[in-house]
Amino acid sequence: MSTIIQLFIEFFKVGLFSIGGGAATIPFLYAMSDKTGWFTYTDLANIIAVSEATPGAIGINMATYVGFITASILGGIVATLGLVAPSIVIIDIIAGFLEKFKSSKIVKSAFYGLRPASTGLIAAACIEIVKISLIDLNGFFSYGIASLFKFKEIILAVVVFLLIKKFNKHPVFYIALSAVVGIVFKFGA
Repeated sequence: MSTIIQLFIEFFKVGLFSIGGGAATIPFLYAMSDKTGWFTYTDLANIIAVSEATPGAIGINMATYVGFITASILGGIVATLGLVAPSIVIIDIIAGFLEKFKSSKIVKSAFYGLRPASTGLIAAACIEIVKISLIDLNGFFSYGIASLFKFKEIILAVVVFLLIKKFNKHPVFYIALSAVVGIVFKFGA
C-alpha cells in the first residue's frame, strides 16, 4: 500500500476514534509510531511541541506535521484530510437529519433553549478567565484587599481594550502585543 493511502487511512482512524480534541489524538500517534515507524517517540514530542506552539487545532497541526515529515507536502495534505474526513461525514449526516426536522416544534424549542445555555457557558468561561488573569484570591487571603487585584494585568487589559477601540487592527496584532508586554512584565519587572 502506498504511503499516501496509508497516511489517509491511519489519520482517518484517528479522526474517527479520538473523541475530545487534539490531545486525544496523542495515544493514537504513539500507536501509529509503533505500527508504521514513520516517526520516533522523540519525534512525537517535537511534533506535539510544534503543534501546540503554532496557531490552529493541535490535532490538525499534528496530522499535517506527521504527513509532511512522512511524505512531504502531499503527505501533509492527505494526513490532514484523513483526520478531518470523519468529522465532515458525521456533520453532514447530522445536518441532513436535522434538515428533515427543522420545522418540528420540538427541534425549534430545543434550539431556542440552547441559545441561553450557550450564552451562559460563554459568560461563565469569561468570568473564569477574568478571575484567573485579573484577580489574585490567594494574595487576598494572605495579604488582604490590597492584594486582590493584579494591577499590571488590569492595566494591560485596559490599554489593549482602548487600543482596540481606537485602532482597527487584526486581533493577532493585539495578541502579539499582549504577549510581548506580558513577557516584559514577567521577566523585566
